[in-house]
Amino acid sequence: MTATLRTLITLPRMLRHGAAVGAYLPPDASVVLDPPAPELRTALTAAYAGDHVPARELLSATRVGAEWERRGGYVPRLAESALHSPGWLDAWLAKSPGDPDALLVKAELCVQQAWEIRTGARASDVSPDQFRAFFALLDDAVPVIAAATELNPTDPVPWQVALTHARGSQAPREVFDAYWAEATGRAPHHYGCHLSAMQYLCDKWYGSHEEMFDFAERAAREALPGSKLNALPLLAAVEYDVVADGAPSEDGGPIDRSRIHAALRRAQELSDAYPHGDPEVAGVRNHLALMLILADRHGEALEQFRALGVHATEYPWAYLGDAREEFLDFRTGVRMHVAARMPFFSRPKPHESRSAPSAPAVPHSLALVAAPPHTVADAALMCGVPLRIAPAPGKSSYVELAADPEPGVRATLLGEDRLTAAADTLTTGEPWPALILRRTGDRYGFTLLQGGRKIADHTWDPAARVPDHAAVTATASALAEVYSITDTRPLTHLLRGSDTPSRRQSALVAALGLPPIPPGFGTREEILTTLPDARVLASRGFLAGILDTLTGDHPAPRAPRWWILRTAALLLFTPVTAYAWWSPDIGWLRASLSTIAVCYIGGQMAGAWRRRRRLAKG
Repeated sequence: MTATLRTLITLPRMLRHGAAVGAYLPPDASVVLDPPAPELRTALTAAYAGDHVPARELLSATRVGAEWERRGGYVPRLAESALHSPGWLDAWLAKSPGDPDALLVKAELCVQQAWEIRTGARASDVSPDQFRAFFALLDDAVPVIAAATELNPTDPVPWQVALTHARGSQAPREVFDAYWAEATGRAPHHYGCHLSAMQYLCDKWYGSHEEMFDFAERAAREALPGSKLNALPLLAAVEYDVVADGAPSEDGGPIDRSRIHAALRRAQELSDAYPHGDPEVAGVRNHLALMLILADRHGEALEQFRALGVHATEYPWAYLGDAREEFLDFRTGVRMHVAARMPFFSRPKPHESRSAPSAPAVPHSLALVAAPPHTVADAALMCGVPLRIAPAPGKSSYVELAADPEPGVRATLLGEDRLTAAADTLTTGEPWPALILRRTGDRYGFTLLQGGRKIADHTWDPAARVPDHAAVTATASALAEVYSITDTRPLTHLLRGSDTPSRRQSALVAALGLPPIPPGFGTREEILTTLPDARVLASRGFLAGILDTLTGDHPAPRAPRWWILRTAALLLFTPVTAYAWWSPDIGWLRASLSTIAVCYIGGQMAGAWRRRRRLAKG
């Protein structure tokens, strides 16, 4: 069966079931990449604001309670914060130079600084200057790691850092073995130490595919029930199939597929043991979802996406491109693939909720469009989702999504933030821009669209690192060009920080000369219902959208889209009409119908041109 024929057979199923399959999944706008646990998020938010106390208290609690797994996950995230905003860690060390928790974060920071210089590129793509700086920074990290191990002798996490250091510094196997013995002597089943060790043993570093799988399978056999070590063979499978492309290593042949299948079974059992939405196994489920897709087990992959909820992780998706975009694209692809395989007259089975107690933050979005409501409505007829449009000061419009109890397949395929996707359609071929504002919990952001393409994008997240200055400058310049702002410095200042994101978002809107954000945005749905003259533009099918665009009657000057569609229709129907009257095989009825269509479209365009001239004179 050819691919074209297969597509024709499955397309009706996809159109019928596409909206229903996976409808329980959280919206794309809710998905967050590597969201920190609430207590870690509090510490990160304070750290970026310059306050080290929450981080100190958080790590102190893990040390006193010997919560080594949590500690091993917190330290790299806090070190990443210090990598981009070092002031809080410097203040902590200045106040308590002998604090074992502060020294541990400093040790991890030293290693991360070295890798920041080297980058994650292959050795052949790293310059000699980068390598020299890389090894120099790793040398500087040695006494800091040693101090961290001495200040808290029972802690395995400094040895987790040491194992990562061994990989970067090209430490010989006897040094790695000594570090590994120190780590397992303190915590035989520590996940972070095993993960660092497995990277050292993989084929791209100092081991082989066979040695990596042997190590991972042995750790899984000895793991405690419910331990993430049960998923270590899965991570080895991703390393082999995705990173190394299943290529045989120099030391041996390919890995037997039965070991890959066994790794998937073990990881599925681990995933089933945790409630849906539990961030503890989010990394496992992200890797499992990708491997199930590669194994053409899309139904099972969809179950993993359901269990994940909003918890996307950087890896394995970053191996394929932009991590969050790849996660969302694969998730949508799985939904459509499952829909295409369902019998046409069947219905998706209802799902049972096994969600974790905490609910994800609800995303809210609002578009500020620099055009009056009737112009926006005319351009939005083919968006495929219902929109509520309200007039705003300065001949602008507010636009939000209206309730859509039964979204069609077009709405499902819109994917990432339906309002942004709708704005992409309604700005196509138009001179005016649309700024889509987003609020999800304490994360705020915007996307600027013009001419049907994304011009700029930004997010304020109090728990995330301060954005790169070059990226912020580029975003500010794009905003300034679109909205005719001469001085970009106020915009750059608003984009550069992440504290008080609500204030920064509102101040940016004011700096761009846009209408103020309506009260209640971010706290409840459909805030435009309270504004005067708000109207709902119902969703339309593709053909209905074209028909409404062709036949709509508006007293205002027609938008460019209106003229483009009618010109195209006239160019299509005119030769068809000529051929219909010339050919004896078509008949007078069809020729008359095409003639009526040409006259109708031509009359519309002539009338619109006359109104345009009258309005120009008046």
